[in-house]
Amino acid sequence: MSSHSVPATTARSTAPLTSATAPARRRSAGASGVRPTQDKRERILTAAVKTFARHGFFNAQVADVARIAGVASGTVYLYFRSKDDLLVAIFERTMRAAIAEGRAALEGLHPEASLRRIARLHLERLGADRDLAVVFQVELRGTTKFMERFSATYVREYLGIIRDVIADGQARRVFRAGVNPTLVAKALFGALDEMATNWVLSPRTYELAADADPIVDLILHGVRTSRKL
Repeated sequence: MSSHSVPATTARSTAPLTSATAPARRRSAGASGVRPTQDKRERILTAAVKTFARHGFFNAQVADVARIAGVASGTVYLYFRSKDDLLVAIFERTMRAAIAEGRAALEGLHPEASLRRIARLHLERLGADRDLAVVFQVELRGTTKFMERFSATYVREYLGIIRDVIADGQARRVFRAGVNPTLVAKALFGALDEMATNWVLSPRTYELAADADPIVDLILHGVRTSRKL
């Protein structure tokens, strides 16, 4: 039995759960409409983002995460096996949301509008949460172990969304047919990624999402003038 267990001397109600009392107890437990387990897990993840951003992943302690989340250190381990597991969960939660949001937002859009939407969503997501941006752009890059794992899963799926937009544009003769869609997808992702990193490291304060359209313009039109030399 752990130190957090209820002492044996604690009084416990022995009243039977009758049909009259059951609804009342169910109403009391579910009045807030929040699932306690899921809510606590999200609190811990949110606290981990803040902790890793402020102290750095390698310097941060699980106790720091617990303190910000308002839970005991042992409680963190009920949901996550280790500090590494917390970092993985932050990445997976964010990427799942990004992929789902991206797919939903692109339905029915023209290929060029789709690229602009992807770029804006990407930068808006990071620009709205600086701590999350620090974790994604700095802390996740600290070890190849994480990068190799992430690149093989969610990043590949995310790039696939962009690639499909390029391929669709080529099929509709909006984009040049001779261009490799995967190459374009990686170029766009790389440009967005670099601008997000620059935003995190910059001493200036500015709107990150404002870079979205200029990046897409560069991908679509390059730097050459329309006049041939």
